[in-house]
Amino acid sequence: MQITTNKINSANAKINAAITRNTLDNNIEKIAKQLSKDAKVPGFRKGKVPMAAVKKQYGERLVQDAEAAALRDLLDEGLKAMGIAPDTLIGEPQITKFEKTDSGIEVEVTIATRPAIELGDYVAMIPDVTKPAISDEAIMARIEEIASAQAPLVNIEEDRALIDGDTALIDFEGFVDGVAFDGGKAENFSLRLGSGQFIPGFEEQVIGLSKGDEKTIDVTFPENYGGEKLAGKPASFKVKVHAIQAKETIVIDDELAKKMLPGFEDANVDMLKEKVKEHLENEEMSKLYNDELKPNLMEHFVASFTIDLPEFIVEQEMDMALNKKAREMTEEQIAELRDNAEKVKEMRESFRDDACRAVKATFIVDALAKAENISVNEQELMQTIYYEAMQMGQDPAAVYKNYQESGYLPAIQMAMIEDRVLSKLLNDKIK
Repeated sequence: MQITTNKINSANAKINAAITRNTLDNNIEKIAKQLSKDAKVPGFRKGKVPMAAVKKQYGERLVQDAEAAALRDLLDEGLKAMGIAPDTLIGEPQITKFEKTDSGIEVEVTIATRPAIELGDYVAMIPDVTKPAISDEAIMARIEEIASAQAPLVNIEEDRALIDGDTALIDFEGFVDGVAFDGGKAENFSLRLGSGQFIPGFEEQVIGLSKGDEKTIDVTFPENYGGEKLAGKPASFKVKVHAIQAKETIVIDDELAKKMLPGFEDANVDMLKEKVKEHLENEEMSKLYNDELKPNLMEHFVASFTIDLPEFIVEQEMDMALNKKAREMTEEQIAELRDNAEKVKEMRESFRDDACRAVKATFIVDALAKAENISVNEQELMQTIYYEAMQMGQDPAAVYKNYQESGYLPAIQMAMIEDRVLSKLLNDKIK
């Protein structure tokens, strides 16, 4: 067997070989000899089966096994010649040429390996992170918001008109073309003005009414309203106000602090302000990280590092992008592409830059994770998926199984690793 190797770069290599007929014949003999020890052939005792009988019974299988053995040998020899460790291979080697001739088989095997990445002083590439300043006004506004949400509604006894933010206790009945419609009537309905709970324009016309007032309100149902009989139709509502309610005024004191900080017996207003400040800082930091710092840092890494990319992984990424695009297309658009191979090729090629960026980012994150000793094990991955599924009211086990069968788990795991890596790098830079 003649072998030539070509280590294209740190991520791609090729092995070309001419598997001779003699090599294949020798392999067939070895495999047949081994099979003869255990083969069950009618008319012969176990271990006493002649080679000719083995070859007759297992003919095509012997040829296939002999070819497979030759492929394994040429792969082992090729990797050894190029100094490539088997555990650095990514995916299965791709057989890009397999031509049978009278003298043997011409073979080309394409190999992808984990690319070499020189991270250098990557910490110096990370910008300093300044915690957002939280004003006293923002702290008090949040405390008032939380306190107001917990405060009970009380009736307003003074004679005044409804204002935005009030809760109106009303009777209403709706009519379209002078006819009452199903679901358009209620008594003693509690409507918080400004909530956007009703048809656009309804709540605005309730503002200004006083207790005991009656009014006919004219509105138009939105075009996208759920009921087809009402969508886009003008309607009139007869409304009567029974009561005006508002949130009870809450005094921000130590007693409120104790209610809002259960478990802290010594809770007071200062402690409450500090806890709310921490919460607001975390909210702002989370928004800053997710909207700006993490994406910018990842883009900076991708632009700064030069690495070799495994070609077949880039090609796979392009295929996935093309398939995703196809799922978003109409039947007419897909039919047009079926008859235009050149346009399909052009569309697929348009995803190359994004595919290269995604693959490059994956290997950079992998290298950074190793440098920072960060990982996500299977248990953590499962817990995260279960937690998010429960938050969305879905069956956690079913969601996990679906991700598993669809092959999404590695991508989710890598996304979690990326998030942890970038968060740690940025956290280390917080002033």
